[in-house]
Amino acid sequence: MLVRLLYASRARGPVTQDTLDTILAESRRNNPALGITGILCHGGDVYMQVLEGSREAVNALYNRIVRDARHDPVTLLHFQEITERHFAGWTMGHVNLHKVNPSILLKYSEKSQLDPFVTPGCAAMALLEELMATAQIIGRAG
Repeated sequence: MLVRLLYASRARGPVTQDTLDTILAESRRNNPALGITGILCHGGDVYMQVLEGSREAVNALYNRIVRDARHDPVTLLHFQEITERHFAGWTMGHVNLHKVNPSILLKYSEKSQLDPFVTPGCAAMALLEELMATAQIIGRAG
């Protein structure tokens, strides 16, 4: 059974390029063996990540993320059983929300700066799907 999980979190410390590179490298190294695909969005101190894979693998990874000292709070935005992956092309793609056209963000949220903690989960997922459709996601396939 495949599932899709979307969560948001705030960074406890400063988000540097080294921090992002470390998170992405860990994901790209570990996710293929777990059968997990997805994307990581970041903007300022906010992360939003979608994970796809088996229920067991996604649940285990989400529980590790919740305990990760780099994030606080971790908030579940959306969870569903799926018949196919939408983000299968990335072991962990990534999007810098500061580089996204503000009108795309405004389409799905109250302001042109995304706040996933007040955005409905279905709207956040629709945003991610549009970012994929408009080639905003960068990274490499597994």
